[in-house]
Amino acid sequence: MLHHSVLKSDVEDALNVFICHGILGSGQNWRGFARKLQEIRSLNIVLMDLRCHGRSPAKIPPHTVDACSRDLFKLSGAVGAPDIVIGHSFGGKVALASLRYLNPQQVWVLDSPPGPLSDKPEDRHEVSRVISALNSIPLPLKKRQDLKDLLVSFGFSEMIGNWMTTNLKRTEDGFVWKFDLMGVERLIKDYFKQDLWSLIETKQESEIHLVRAQNSDRWSQSILERLKKQSATKIHTLPNSGHWVHVDNPNGLLDIFDRFLVRSV
Repeated sequence: MLHHSVLKSDVEDALNVFICHGILGSGQNWRGFARKLQEIRSLNIVLMDLRCHGRSPAKIPPHTVDACSRDLFKLSGAVGAPDIVIGHSFGGKVALASLRYLNPQQVWVLDSPPGPLSDKPEDRHEVSRVISALNSIPLPLKKRQDLKDLLVSFGFSEMIGNWMTTNLKRTEDGFVWKFDLMGVERLIKDYFKQDLWSLIETKQESEIHLVRAQNSDRWSQSILERLKKQSATKIHTLPNSGHWVHVDNPNGLLDIFDRFLVRSV
């Protein structure tokens, strides 16, 4: 079963929420935002490490978006079925795909286009470039700072360097990855291939909300035009934010949730 933590509400009839992190992330990345979300709603929030990430086991292949969504179904047997599933980036497609196995009241997709994405070198997003760089880093490392220095020397920002140091764990020989890098590579390749437009464009029993970050590089003009033509999904634009929505504009994201997140009866 996925490693997880539950942030319990004091309210008896609080709704259950699953939050799915992005690639190379972990449930811990969303703890601060989850606490703020609990200030505006009575929610039990489940923060999990998706397969091949954090303290969750790599599990048996195939490592795919669909396999991750089936992991959510198995997790629901232990913590209760979710009323709301929220997913960011890679986790956004996992949240959408979970509609095949779960029946939440709402699904929230945060800055994650529903269709296939190009994996050509010239089109690759920053996380894909990070994964390629990680394959060239010799492990174990003597200290966390060594990883940051290497990534910055490769041309990545200090923010990316600091973020990736949270993915290291100490062993007797030095620092190594918390995640299964080979498994993560398979997950991101499947993420790029997945076409979930049918779930966005067809009326579902669950209410679907898609949040696009205003300054994100994930959205081509053709994707935006296609979104305009559909009426089954509610589309929101988060201003003053790049891809890292809960970091770039957490208050703006909270405002969207405050206005549209389903309320307990």
